Amino acid sequence: MPLLHGASLRALLAGAAVAHLSSSPIVRASPCAPPQPLRLRAFASHSASEPPPPPPSSPSPSTSRVLASAAAACDCEEGAKPAICTADELHYAPVPGTEWRLALWRYRPPPEAPKRNHPLMLLSGVATNAVGFDLSPGASFARHMSMQGFDTWIVELRGAGLSTRGSELAAASTKSDMSSNSELVPDASLTSSLEEVADKFLGLMELPQTSAIYDQISQLSQRLVKILGEGQQNVSPRLFGWQERLSATIEDLQKQLELIISYDWDFDHYLEEDVPAAIDYIKQQSVPKDGKLLAIGHSMGGILLYAMVSKCGFEGADPELAAIVTLASSVDYTTSNSSLKLFVPLADPAEMLRVPAVPLGTLLSTTYPISSRAPYILSLLRSQISAKDMMDPELLSKLILNNFCTVPAKVLLQLATSFRDGGLRNRAGTFFFKEHLRKIKVPVLALAGDEDLICPPEAVYETVKVIPQHLVTYKVFGKPEGPHYAHYDLVGGRKAVHEVYPCIIEFLSQHDDVSS
Repeated sequence: MPLLHGASLRALLAGAAVAHLSSSPIVRASPCAPPQPLRLRAFASHSASEPPPPPPSSPSPSTSRVLASAAAACDCEEGAKPAICTADELHYAPVPGTEWRLALWRYRPPPEAPKRNHPLMLLSGVATNAVGFDLSPGASFARHMSMQGFDTWIVELRGAGLSTRGSELAAASTKSDMSSNSELVPDASLTSSLEEVADKFLGLMELPQTSAIYDQISQLSQRLVKILGEGQQNVSPRLFGWQERLSATIEDLQKQLELIISYDWDFDHYLEEDVPAAIDYIKQQSVPKDGKLLAIGHSMGGILLYAMVSKCGFEGADPELAAIVTLASSVDYTTSNSSLKLFVPLADPAEMLRVPAVPLGTLLSTTYPISSRAPYILSLLRSQISAKDMMDPELLSKLILNNFCTVPAKVLLQLATSFRDGGLRNRAGTFFFKEHLRKIKVPVLALAGDEDLICPPEAVYETVKVIPQHLVTYKVFGKPEGPHYAHYDLVGGRKAVHEVYPCIIEFLSQHDDVSS
């Protein structure tokens, strides 16, 4: 069956809803029916100081739960922090032209700390949040930097950590509160769900589609048509079971559509929209005299910094960065033995786009209990993150269970270009970031770990060698006799505070002067 046109789909869903309402005495609306959950709409357009509309009085129990969830999000807007946020302050930076608001964790330096001229921005790796920079009071890279006098900000990009989008509140508010005995949702709620699915289909059909995304929508619409068609043929004795199945199908469709719709961004969105929005916000709050920031990026965070200064070098623009530090980052992995090369042959664009997002956090949290116990079937996971004896087991567990998020397939596909000749490129494949690093004017400190399986020292050097020599400092941490540094150890390894951090602080201090 071909994909339905918008008018046909809306008519079909409306007809099915009407037929359902008129033919089912079991669930026909009545004055005694439970009140419907309040449908809270997105308030991304509200500023941080502008509160969302007040809730109605005397909400039902299910409505109260929805309002509590929404209120928690509103509290974050107003300056309150959820327990997971251990920063001094939690800010939200709007991304112009989108519904996204990036969560920024701020760590203010104490009064006795040295006075610095520039705020410090921290960018983490792919599919990670702010937790990796602040694991505990005794193992907090961000807190350590603030104690050195830097007004420190961790940026959580779209889809990571506490960053939010207006549609997320609306989606949360539409979830049905099903009781333990699987009572059916009321009529109006089911009809509303049908309408919402139709709206999502129509929204997708208005967007430019790849063939793979088109196939996904087609398959979902066929399933919807099939279940609705079966419902029309049912007689009363079977109608009850049909409604249960319809409710489950609608919920399943909503989840799948959320994946298609929600996780639809790539590396260029981070580079061109999120990072500039974060920089602008940090500058507004910290007000550096020369309008510049210091920045540290780990893994993909460092790749973003390389891409940013490369693009500015090509355009002759000011990146607004006084200096950058990259930790285990490269825009060209072609000459290295990175463990990620094992997965590159699997990154077929047509196939990968059929899975719009990879729930990395869920996968890691699920497999970690297996990898951390005998017979250590997945022990490779640990070595990818940290070298032997470099992290306290409890902190490593916290990192794996709390630091990772879901990542769009499009982000992974674009990052996979760093394993091809010429290295990382933009989404159009027309701009090679490595090629223009020779034009940059920003000082760079590039650090590597000797046992980093993901971004080995040779990968880091492949990028470093094209940067003007007077601007770049390159150092590999780890000794033949130990300690050794794996991918995360440059940030949170137990030896990092004594070996890595001083190197970073010395470099940042050298470039913290304000130009006249």
